[in-house]
Amino acid sequence: MAVAIANAAPNAEFTIKAKQAIIMDAASGAVLFQYNADQLIPPASMSKLMTIAVVFRALKTGEKTLDTEFNMSEHAWRTGGAPSRTSAMMVPLNTRTKISELLRGLIVESGNDAAIALGEGLAGNEKAFARMMETEARRIGLAKSTFRNATGLYNPEHLMSVRELAQLARYLITEYPQYYPMFAEKNFNYRNHKFINRNPLLFLNIGADGLKTGHITQSGYGVVGSAVQDGKRLIIVLSGLASENERREESRKILEWGFHAFGEFKLFEAGEIIGKARVWGGDKSSVPLIGNGELNVVLPRFPANQKLRAEIVYTGPLKAPVQKGDQVAILKVSSSNDATSEVPLFAAENVATAGKMRRGLDTIYHFATQWIP
Repeated sequence: MAVAIANAAPNAEFTIKAKQAIIMDAASGAVLFQYNADQLIPPASMSKLMTIAVVFRALKTGEKTLDTEFNMSEHAWRTGGAPSRTSAMMVPLNTRTKISELLRGLIVESGNDAAIALGEGLAGNEKAFARMMETEARRIGLAKSTFRNATGLYNPEHLMSVRELAQLARYLITEYPQYYPMFAEKNFNYRNHKFINRNPLLFLNIGADGLKTGHITQSGYGVVGSAVQDGKRLIIVLSGLASENERREESRKILEWGFHAFGEFKLFEAGEIIGKARVWGGDKSSVPLIGNGELNVVLPRFPANQKLRAEIVYTGPLKAPVQKGDQVAILKVSSSNDATSEVPLFAAENVATAGKMRRGLDTIYHFATQWIP
């Protein structure tokens, strides 16, 4: 169902050197810019965010604590530690280390040894942990990501999209505020090693406080970043960049553009009817829809002679009874640069269950028309 709204569009084209890119508004989940956002790519160390998500959940549920110790096995040491010549926390073989230290080694130094040790500690072995990662991905709504290890070291079946990386970053920020500050740590000292966070955004004075970089030959340089300016948080994901310098500068550019070019706009007043949803088997054939107070979306700031498109989306028909205040639909707003914003819509009134005759008539109508909303 289309909804008419005011004209608005960005006033200039924006280009990016990354082969895949996305900007997301953290508060609403609105996508402000996207380029090849659903292309599955080897995510390199950016997929360690899923490793971290599984560990954070174990901490939040009480299954483990920050003081729980895991062993640095020979597999973890050889595959991701000093002998591997990859990014490593340099934990000695057969050393027991607290989760708190392994997480910091994973986040700050991108330690592959730390990632494997965490996975083995939670699941027994890395292969089983990769299955845990995939299960957790599905639980939080990541439909396409597949995992084969805890590290992001190249495997042709270990794949994510920048959209799902952004969704994962947003989940970590909102679900684990008590642990998220770990991503902002610029330094971490372990034994005789002094590590500096590999995330260049933390050192650019742009409000950045996370999250993770990545690099392998197969996908180039990438970053999952987040920054806050004037109380507004943006999440960016870039992949396919040619160098560390290009990653840093393109990240800065896309964040500054995002904060400048987009803002929150009011589309409907509180209580204003936005549309209707069809109802099956109710004493009314449809239910009016409203937002939760004023209905605001994140849109390009600069108007031009282009129209936004808005669509009410729901799985219909709704089945009676419907209670006032039930979330039954979303309003999806998209602009000419593929920016998309979604906000929930709620039933404005009750719809009671109708009698058998009315339900029968509704069934006939449904099968005759397939009742496409």
